[in-house]
Amino acid sequence: MKEQVHSITDEALAAIAKAGSLAELNQIRVNVLGKKGTLTGVLRSLGSLAPEERPIMGELVNKARTQLEAALEDKGRQLAEEEQQRKLAAERLDVELPGRRPRRGHIHPLRAVAEEICEVFLGMGFSIAEGPEVELDYYNFEALNLPPEHPAREMQDSLYINEKVLLRTHTSPVQVRTMEAQYPKPIRIIAPGRVYRRDALDATHSPMFHQIEGLVVDENISFGDLKGVLTIFAQKIFGEDRKVRFRPSYFPFTEPSAEVDVSCGCGGKGCRICKGTGWLEILGAGSVNPKVLAMSKYDPAKYTGFAFGMGIERIAILKYGITDIRLFYENDIRFLRQF
Repeated sequence: MKEQVHSITDEALAAIAKAGSLAELNQIRVNVLGKKGTLTGVLRSLGSLAPEERPIMGELVNKARTQLEAALEDKGRQLAEEEQQRKLAAERLDVELPGRRPRRGHIHPLRAVAEEICEVFLGMGFSIAEGPEVELDYYNFEALNLPPEHPAREMQDSLYINEKVLLRTHTSPVQVRTMEAQYPKPIRIIAPGRVYRRDALDATHSPMFHQIEGLVVDENISFGDLKGVLTIFAQKIFGEDRKVRFRPSYFPFTEPSAEVDVSCGCGGKGCRICKGTGWLEILGAGSVNPKVLAMSKYDPAKYTGFAFGMGIERIAILKYGITDIRLFYENDIRFLRQF
């Protein structure tokens, strides 16, 4: 049995010396010193020896165990240090190398266009007003001269929450809320924000998009004031050389009403963007309907005003020559980094 103990010890020491990892070293510990290990098996067989031999062999096995445990501990310390050195070498940084510049974010093109539009009107003395996106049917339609039976409601596919509450289809309700809150003071506001309609998403439509409405109410406000304000706006956004034209149109909340076009950058020659017409439609506008003024307690005989509304996506599309509205919402960095 002495030879067996010496043989187990020598083989284990040799295996410990050759071990290349902590996992391998742990396996050696289990094979020799574990519950079913070879040296543990020898210790359990001492009961079969003569009584006078048991203390001698027990002391021999214990010395072998102590020797192996010390060898395992030393080898484990060595392997752990080597592993630490490998990790440090792999994570080593050369502080003299130039750093990697992190990517910087920037304003989304829709936000940039909205801020540019707001800056133009703020420079003309307008202020910014806001309102709820979940709106009452009264403010979204009825207070804007669109009663329940009005045929113009068919022009807007609305997203209703219940019979009296919906997601606003335009930012015009902000105009009514502002008139009610500021009566009888003069008003000069713009109202940017998100609006919602039941449209399928395609190259030219989206169920969620952005608008900016404008409203001026005061004494002696004429359609000529509207033309002057929108001409300045168009030239600031699209270029000082652009021309503006007004085409008769219909909106329930303005009378008279007009669609507003700006001359295309092709100089009237006709191109893909203007579809050969030389003009680009940018917004709708008109003098505030006397019924809308009266519903907000403004006396139509004393006060007049004008209103206009535009889609921010449309302005961005025309300004940058973009062909698909979905590009604004897909978060494709290849598209966004161009602006």
